[in-house]
Amino acid sequence: MQLHRTYLTRRHFMLGSSAAFALWGRAQTPGDAPWDGPAVVRKVFLAGTPSWPRPDLDLAQEVAGIEAQLAELQKRYPGKIVFTGGETIRTPEQMDAWLAQPDSSDAVLAFPMVTITLPHLRKLVATNKPVLMFSVPYNGHDWTHGAAWMQKGARLQLIASSDLTAIDPYVPLLRTIHHLRHSKVLLVSQPQSRPKTEAYTRQFGTTFGFPAYTDLGAAYEAAGLRQATALADEFIHSAARVVEPSRDEIIRSLRLHMGIREVMRREQANAIAIDCLGGFGRKELPAYPCISFCKLNDTGMYGVCENDLESTMTQLLVTSFSGRPGFVSDPVFDTSRNEVIHAHCVSATKLKGIDGQSSPYQVRSHLEDHKGASMQVLAPSGEPVTVAKFADPARLMISTGEALGNVDNERGCRTKIRTRVKDGEALLANWSATLTPGPGMPGTRDLLHRVVFYGDYRKETARLGHLLGFKIIDEG
Repeated sequence: MQLHRTYLTRRHFMLGSSAAFALWGRAQTPGDAPWDGPAVVRKVFLAGTPSWPRPDLDLAQEVAGIEAQLAELQKRYPGKIVFTGGETIRTPEQMDAWLAQPDSSDAVLAFPMVTITLPHLRKLVATNKPVLMFSVPYNGHDWTHGAAWMQKGARLQLIASSDLTAIDPYVPLLRTIHHLRHSKVLLVSQPQSRPKTEAYTRQFGTTFGFPAYTDLGAAYEAAGLRQATALADEFIHSAARVVEPSRDEIIRSLRLHMGIREVMRREQANAIAIDCLGGFGRKELPAYPCISFCKLNDTGMYGVCENDLESTMTQLLVTSFSGRPGFVSDPVFDTSRNEVIHAHCVSATKLKGIDGQSSPYQVRSHLEDHKGASMQVLAPSGEPVTVAKFADPARLMISTGEALGNVDNERGCRTKIRTRVKDGEALLANWSATLTPGPGMPGTRDLLHRVVFYGDYRKETARLGHLLGFKIIDEG
C-alpha cells in the first residue's frame, strides 16, 4: 500500500518531531553506560629541591592552592570529570612507586612545581598514557621539554598559564579519551570482509564485536510488530513528506531498528557499522538500516553505513566532545563554484546538536536501488563544518568549510549538504594524499568517505591528537 503524500508546515513539523524524537531519545541510552562516565584524571605534583623559582618555596601551600581550584573545577562539571591522586613527588624512588600503583585513570594531570623535574616527566611520558602538563609561570623551565615532547609525537598536551580555568576546554576532550576507552563497536559483514581492528584497540582502547547477519535477523524476527508499527507511524507523522516507500517498508525499517538496539544491548555496545548495501543486496538484511542509523546518531550513539571502521572511529572521536552527530558522506567537487557537496542516504536529523532541534526530513527510497526506506534530511546552513576521517589510528585527515544548506537534486544520494571551501582545486589535488604512497591503490570507499560535523573543531582535534598520539593531516 502506497502512502498518501502530504507536506507539513515547519511549525507543525517541529511540534510533531519533538514528540516523536522524545520517543527515540536519550531514555534508550543507558544512563550509567561505561562510555558515558566522567573522565577520571589522576593528579600529580612534580617537585624536588626548590631552587628556581625560589629556594624557600612553600610547596605544601602552592599545592593546596592548586588543589582548591581543581576542586572548584570538578564542581563546575558534575558527572564530567573526577580527579584522583594528588601526590607530591620529590625523588626518583617516589616516582617509581607512584607509577607502580594500580591506575585505571584516563589521563594524568601533571604540575611541575620547580626546576628541575625532567627525570619525573621522562618516566611519566614513557608510560604512553595521555598527559596534560600544566606549567604555572615561574614554576620552572620544564615546559620546554613539554613542548619538545609534543613535537616528537608523545602523548602529551602542554598548557602554560596563570589561570587554571585554562583546563576547562579540556574537560570534554578528557571525556573523549574515556569515551573511546569504554566504547564497543559492532561490525557486521561477511567474515572475509571484516576490517582489522587491533590497531584501534591498541591506540584508543576501543573494543569490537562481530555479530552475524543472522543475529540481526533473529533480533528482527523477535521484535514486536505492534511496537514497530507504532514507531513507524510516529516516524511517518513527523516527516515533512513521504515520497517512495510504502508503510510496510517503513515498518520493516523500524522493526530492524528494534532488532539492532537489542543486539547492541546484549553486546553492551554503543556503536554499530553494517555492510548494508551488500547485506541487503544478498537478502541477509530484511530492510535497510538507514532510519535506524539516524535514530542512533540522534541519541548520542552511533550507526554507520558500509561497515566503515575509520568513519565510525571518527564519529566516536568528534561527537563525544562536540555533542554533534557526524554525517558520513560521498563528496562531490564543483571547483567552478569552490564547493564540495557531501551526499549520502544516511543522516542524523540533529546535525547541530543532539540536545537541539531536529532538521526536517523526507522519507525516501535508497538511491542505490530505489528500494527500502531511507531519509532526505534538509540540512541546515550558515555554520562552519569540519570534514574528517581517520586514515588509520595514527593519522586523522581534516579540512573545513561552510555549510550552504540542502541540495534538492535527484542525482546522487538522498541527503546532500553543499559546502563552500577555501580552495577547491587545492583540496581536490590533495585529496587522500596520505593514503596513496606506495605501489598499491586504496579502494574507492577508503579514498572517498569523509565525516561532516557542524562546527569548527580543528583546535580540539589537534589537542586530542597530542593526547592520544595521532597526527593531524590537513587536506585543505
